[in-house]
Amino acid sequence: MMFWFDHDVSGWGWFAMSAGMILFWALIITVAVLLFRALERPHEHTRTPTGPAPEQLLAERFARGEIDEEEYRRHLSVLRGAGPGTHP
Repeated sequence: MMFWFDHDVSGWGWFAMSAGMILFWALIITVAVLLFRALERPHEHTRTPTGPAPEQLLAERFARGEIDEEEYRRHLSVLRGAGPGTHP
């Protein structure tokens, strides 16, 4: 019968259990929120450019008559990396 005596949880034990349970659930909720935010955020390496390509913009300027053929070819060679003196 001695087994049933002196096994009660003291006031500090209840406090420690309550604080531990609150910290446990706070940790679980924080991890869930951070995981949700990470999954909802678009990845930076998968983004595509939203505007037209530089060569397309150059072609549109040439088509509108804003630049002449020589300037178009010069800019196009610079964009393609051939250098300003080389024509494609």
